[in-house]
Amino acid sequence: MFRRNWIRPLVALREMRTLREDPDDTAAAIRVVAALTGNSDRRSLKRLQRSEKGARILRERLDLHDVLTDHDRLKGMSPGSLGRTIVDWFERENISTEGLVQASESAMGNASQGLSGDEQVYYSRALNLHDVFHVVAGYDRDLRGESAVLAFTIAQDYNHGLAFLALEGLRQEGWNSPGGKLIRDGYRRGRRAKWLLEQDWEKLFERPIDEVRDELGVGAPPVYEQLRSSRAPALGA
Repeated sequence: MFRRNWIRPLVALREMRTLREDPDDTAAAIRVVAALTGNSDRRSLKRLQRSEKGARILRERLDLHDVLTDHDRLKGMSPGSLGRTIVDWFERENISTEGLVQASESAMGNASQGLSGDEQVYYSRALNLHDVFHVVAGYDRDLRGESAVLAFTIAQDYNHGLAFLALEGLRQEGWNSPGGKLIRDGYRRGRRAKWLLEQDWEKLFERPIDEVRDELGVGAPPVYEQLRSSRAPALGA
């Protein structure tokens, strides 16, 4: 268990050049993260294994992918629920969970081979929670929102690669700029919130999103000026 995962800075720098040319290249972003992650995920997985809720997730092999890809089920949830808000966000942003998984597979190839069962559950859940964090925390898929949700995520589950991308976004925005403050506040919100990886999201999807935010300590979504790249997909209606 826990194979040695070497940090590859030259790979990260190469992929970062690609990402600067096209900030919406999700596969390049995933390759940057993978090159710098090293063994920083070990602590989170061990914590999940020690947690009563986390142990159940691992034991029952719970995977959010099936829920997040069932748009009919999500659309059948009450207006204002977390699940309904997520599927509405997917359609507005013209994205899907399948697209994120495909980008991950394109970037990583067969990297999941050789992982233990617990590792596979952990990595799948962490990947699929990315879009959930966007919606729960209230950050859209624009450049500032992406950096803020990464800052929120590393406060929850530290990862060298995600931290590198968040710091790059902070560098570009400027520490005291509105965008920089948004990113730094994302980190603070992630620190204040409950540990989201172990939550029973399958049940939370049915709940009103404002109740979920309050219960988990995420707080109200921020109001900010979005920054979209020139290559960003057009927003849906």
